[in-house]
Amino acid sequence: MVAGARPNFMKIAPILREMKQNHAQSILPILVHTGQHYDENMSGSFFTELGIARPDYNLEVGSGTHAEQTAAVMVKFEQVCDMENPDMVLVVGDVNSTIAAGLVAKKMGICLVHVEAGLRSGDRSMPEEINRLATDAISDIFFTTEKNGTENLLQEGKAPKDVHFVGHVMIDNLFYQLQRLQKKDPAELNMYRFKQRLPQKYACLTLHRPANVDRPQDIQPIIAALMDVSERLPIVFPCHPRTRAKLEAFGLLQQIRSPQESDDPLETGIILFPPLGYDDFLYLWKDAAMVLTDSGGLQEETTALKVPCLTLRTSTERPITMEEGSNVLIGTDMELLRRTVDQIMAGKCKPSRVPSLWDGQASKRIAQVLCAWDH
Repeated sequence: MVAGARPNFMKIAPILREMKQNHAQSILPILVHTGQHYDENMSGSFFTELGIARPDYNLEVGSGTHAEQTAAVMVKFEQVCDMENPDMVLVVGDVNSTIAAGLVAKKMGICLVHVEAGLRSGDRSMPEEINRLATDAISDIFFTTEKNGTENLLQEGKAPKDVHFVGHVMIDNLFYQLQRLQKKDPAELNMYRFKQRLPQKYACLTLHRPANVDRPQDIQPIIAALMDVSERLPIVFPCHPRTRAKLEAFGLLQQIRSPQESDDPLETGIILFPPLGYDDFLYLWKDAAMVLTDSGGLQEETTALKVPCLTLRTSTERPITMEEGSNVLIGTDMELLRRTVDQIMAGKCKPSRVPSLWDGQASKRIAQVLCAWDH
């Protein structure tokens, strides 16, 4: 089971928990962390929060170009496969580690399993889209999160017997973390005192994609629109270090404030934080009036909790979040952003429902299929 970034572990964790708890006689899972993303929030406590042990292997490949990362993962993961001789390699999502581990598996004649298969944005300028297409081109078993993913794979010629619509492991993990959060004393959370200073209506923001942050002509209109929105409700912004560096380089950082330690209410403005741990960010966004994001996973998690989501991208590989869920694709139309915020503030949210099989049981269905696999 291969993960390269923090969101990958959130997808693998429920499968790993299910295997350990209910299928220990049938499956021996080995967890490999490629180290594609260094993340200081991924301490021992991170794995404890997910209810899993630390990875069996950490390849520590680090950052680099797409080619450098992919090559480094392939070289080191091949050594792991030589030592462990696995029957299957399971990959999740669409990061460089996904396709790198997949290529190694298939070159070594190992069955390749892709969780979150079949998603397509139609935008081949996105590295993730290339990773998705390439991984699905060589996988043997496909687990899809939504009907669009299944349809895409069948149209691409995959055998129906190999494609399994199981729901979404990210939602399994969301429900697991919500249960943990409900049992906690909120005062233990780092964001507890800050949240007490927020009004009933506030927004949460994430922004990191190169198409949004790399050039001043792209990020300036976004920040201008967000500043307008923040005059009506505060926007909590856990900021990716790369995004912060761009904001500073383009002279936009001074428009955004950091929270001061005081008891004063925070009624307006964009409020900047460093990246938050999963529990702290979930504690904030689950009660937000809306989430503004260019992330993929948040489009799905907000749909599962019916929190209005405004996606600052021109395409999404998760169309079900728009067709059935609470997601609105804003693109680069900042006037649409302002109008949609106005509608939400007026209580006119788009109708939404939780998609089929997003019930917290996807990992059970995956484990059952893998146990029944005839090799």
